[in-house]
Amino acid sequence: MHIKTGDIVEVISGAREKDFQNAKDGRVTGKVLKVMPKTNRVVVEGVNMRKKHMKPTNQMQQGGIIELEGSIHASNVLLYCPTCKKGVRTGAKVLADNKKVRVCKKCGETLDK
Repeated sequence: MHIKTGDIVEVISGAREKDFQNAKDGRVTGKVLKVMPKTNRVVVEGVNMRKKHMKPTNQMQQGGIIELEGSIHASNVLLYCPTCKKGVRTGAKVLADNKKVRVCKKCGETLDK
């Protein structure tokens, strides 16, 4: 997958409408909380919020309605480039020490730390 846990991504589609209405430019950025490579889906912080009804348990004394992030397809997110200040397509590049890193296709900046 082109996305890893902890990356900052820009959601271009696939989330709920209210997520996009709050953004000025119509796109939402957030941190990737979880990556599911078998189903090719990602969970992005604050995007695609779902309500879950929970019963009281030993760990959670009070039941109620909890908001959780839902997953979206990985093809609906772009990796955020801090130089370009937007989501970009990525390519791969091998450095001199044989380390493979992700590179911004627009500006050529290395996106891995």
